[in-house]
Amino acid sequence: MIVNERMTAFIDSLDRGNPAFLDEIEKYAVREQVPVIRKSMQSLLKFILAYAKPRSILEVGTAIGFSALLMSEYAPSDCAITTIEKYEKRIPVARENFRRAGREDRIKLLEGDAMELLPALEGGFDLIFMDAAKGQYIHFLPEILRLLKPGGLLISDNVLQEGDVAESRFAVTRRNRTIHARMREYLYQLKHHPQLETVILPVGDGVTLSTRL
Repeated sequence: MIVNERMTAFIDSLDRGNPAFLDEIEKYAVREQVPVIRKSMQSLLKFILAYAKPRSILEVGTAIGFSALLMSEYAPSDCAITTIEKYEKRIPVARENFRRAGREDRIKLLEGDAMELLPALEGGFDLIFMDAAKGQYIHFLPEILRLLKPGGLLISDNVLQEGDVAESRFAVTRRNRTIHARMREYLYQLKHHPQLETVILPVGDGVTLSTRL
């Protein structure tokens, strides 16, 4: 945990919860060990959606569709969501979840590698939610900036790696050093890019909020 676990549990306990269909998908994810956004990240995302009222959202990293469905639930009813997933085993589960929730008309799922799909998309997204392979964030960034409209918001989840990102590269396991280096570079780029103003928050496993200037 990045912040005190007891305090996080207390704050999470105050949340008023989600509709039953989201709870069902979340329980499935826990049972099948599929990563979905944490309770604290859900609360932050719901607040942002209520405040910013985006009309177009791009998500990089669908998994089984939980976060896309959460955004469709709390964003304006006319908000269009495009989401990208490359892991073949999760795609049919996500599609079935969208169908069961009756959100197929609001959520467009693109199958494949984001590095190949992003260049084909047209820009102008109000909000982009980055929740894919952490080592790829830095590679996605140029296309993400192209697709994010001025005044738009980029949300990047899982950026602090359970606190490991603050450690020396020699303090993390050898297999994680590439991801560690790439995430540190990503955070540096977000904080120093002339087109962005970014805040890093210790919410969940770390999140950045970046607005395009």
